[in-house]
Amino acid sequence: MAYYMCQVSYSQTAIKTLMSKPHDRTEVVRTATEKLGGKLLGFWYAFGQYDAVLIIEMPDNATAAALPLAAAAAGTISASHTTVLLTPTDAVAALKKAAKSGYRPPGK
Repeated sequence: MAYYMCQVSYSQTAIKTLMSKPHDRTEVVRTATEKLGGKLLGFWYAFGQYDAVLIIEMPDNATAAALPLAAAAAGTISASHTTVLLTPTDAVAALKKAAKSGYRPPGK
């Protein structure tokens, strides 16, 4: 399973709905994540460009993409950005592979 950070912006309609009936969306997001075969590791509201940040564990990229796609199709979010996260072990493995790649910068 891989880790992902999903940043989402709520749609204007979703914000109006949440303002008229404030409630915690964590369990809704957790249930949807688990139905897709994943796990919600964290859910936070945020200031700035994105209204919420999720850390999820999903089986693959397509499954990770399905969660914000479902929210967008429902009209809940107006924008999203998903980042694949590497564990320190994965990062070290990537660095070792990069060292063996033979890549040369231009002009060398």
